[in-house]
Amino acid sequence: MPKKEGKHADMGKDGPAQCKRAKVEAGCSPSVMSFENPDSLFESLISPIKQEVFFREYWEQKPLLVQRNNPLLAAYYQSLFQLSDLKELCGRGLYYGRDLNICRCVNGKKKVLNKEGKVNYMQLKKDFDQKKATIQFHQPQRFKEELWKIQEKLECYFGSLVGSNVYMTPQGSQGLPPHYDDVEVFILQLEGEKHWRLYKPTVHLAREYNVESEDRIGNPTHEFILKPGDLLYFPRGTIHQADTPPGISYSTHVTISTYQNNSWGDFLLDAIPALVFDTAKEDVALRTSIPRKLLMQVDVADSTKKLSSLLRRLADRLENTRELRSSDMKKDFIMNRLPPCLGCDSDTLTPGGKFPRIDSKIRLQFRDHAVITVEPDQENSDEIRREMVYVYHSLKNKRETHMMGTEDDTANEEGTPQTHGLRFPLSYLDALKQIWCSSSVNVKELNLASDEEKENLALSLWTECLIEVI
Repeated sequence: MPKKEGKHADMGKDGPAQCKRAKVEAGCSPSVMSFENPDSLFESLISPIKQEVFFREYWEQKPLLVQRNNPLLAAYYQSLFQLSDLKELCGRGLYYGRDLNICRCVNGKKKVLNKEGKVNYMQLKKDFDQKKATIQFHQPQRFKEELWKIQEKLECYFGSLVGSNVYMTPQGSQGLPPHYDDVEVFILQLEGEKHWRLYKPTVHLAREYNVESEDRIGNPTHEFILKPGDLLYFPRGTIHQADTPPGISYSTHVTISTYQNNSWGDFLLDAIPALVFDTAKEDVALRTSIPRKLLMQVDVADSTKKLSSLLRRLADRLENTRELRSSDMKKDFIMNRLPPCLGCDSDTLTPGGKFPRIDSKIRLQFRDHAVITVEPDQENSDEIRREMVYVYHSLKNKRETHMMGTEDDTANEEGTPQTHGLRFPLSYLDALKQIWCSSSVNVKELNLASDEEKENLALSLWTECLIEVI
């Protein structure tokens, strides 16, 4: 356990105040987050806890409280979002429901106090000051560049969407009743203080949000105050509630969340259909007919032995395969994640540098923002659909619509966000893997039949800003 740079509480033991703590000198703490790479960003987020310790002892297991007496880090946290930012943000045209909610916990229930339409700052301030309502600001990374930088790096780190909400609560008030979430949660205390109570989960690693009544959750297992610069992590399913203590004018914290619908069960639901399809091409057992009237039966117990046998055949094939397709989860992640944060609100990336030729050496850019999938040809409606290779990327995604559903104005007629990427014949797969798995590669050494194909592949990737010539 580190002995410097903040103090943390082991939240695995019962009892609010029975946590083992490590004292830390403020001067040893980092002044800002490290954006060198996704690993360094996460390391600085949970400091002084090391990544290997976090995932071995806390991730999906128990809460972690990191209390820091660090004025520099507290000032940085405060810069992420402040209550005073609301006046300027309201001037940009915020709407109730879409951009923020006004709510208060009354008798163990959430009472929503939203008005209709556009948010008026003076009315918002009145609800906050007089009605003691909590302001829940949705997805502030759309407006705050520093949160964009943090969440983009965390999406690279986890390989999962990362959303956020800011909660501003006046003194002596509570916004939400006791509840648990379906996401892994990281709380950063930005302004003021917040009194937290955590309870034993009723559903471990829950798959959905749920409110719990006070008489069902019992006594808190952990109780503490978060101050500016402090961090709290807890797994999905952890029951929690929080209020701003009397004497503290208000509290502001940001909740950063990830790993929604990102479990092994979700991956199996995504990958098994393709595995069955591919296996059935080669294994006649999966092509034999089901018994007559099976679909009409209420009790299918007689068929479970056969299903178990077929699942074992699938498992045997899985043991000997090197690739498992997960197209839908990959596409959903890439289509909806944040674009790279390049240090300013720049326009869409455009190709630059040298033009790729057969004698060029190239390397992949934005590796964490692109995926390769093998899918049936989406542009061929014939009965026989050959498989194609698709390269999807998030370089043209819009930060302004991140985690906001299908309101993106780039959505197609069906309301689905457009995918950005390229389509290649299946014969290009090995060459694409060469580029993805190498630090650099010569175009002439790409595993394709002709120089023309090699140049075409390099040019296509360069046009989408996915490679650079070195």
